[in-house]
Amino acid sequence: MSNQQINLKISKELAEAATRFAKNYGYRNIQELAAECMREKIFNESEFDETFNEKEIELIDALITHSIKNKEFSTEEEMNKILLG
Repeated sequence: MSNQQINLKISKELAEAATRFAKNYGYRNIQELAAECMREKIFNESEFDETFNEKEIELIDALITHSIKNKEFSTEEEMNKILLG
């Protein structure tokens, strides 16, 4: 299988959180984590979810970034609890 390199621009806070997550969960780096996330979204969740519009997705992303920056949760479980209620 051949590989294709891509560039991905993310906030500093998200990059730092991704680096910590990758280290804590045994990924070699955030590139490996990003590839795994894409595989999960594309192959495990084959249906396109139109639940949120673009503006809502931007707001959710801002909330997650803010939560990471302010360390309002420390685990994926806590983040899911906050987001899912």
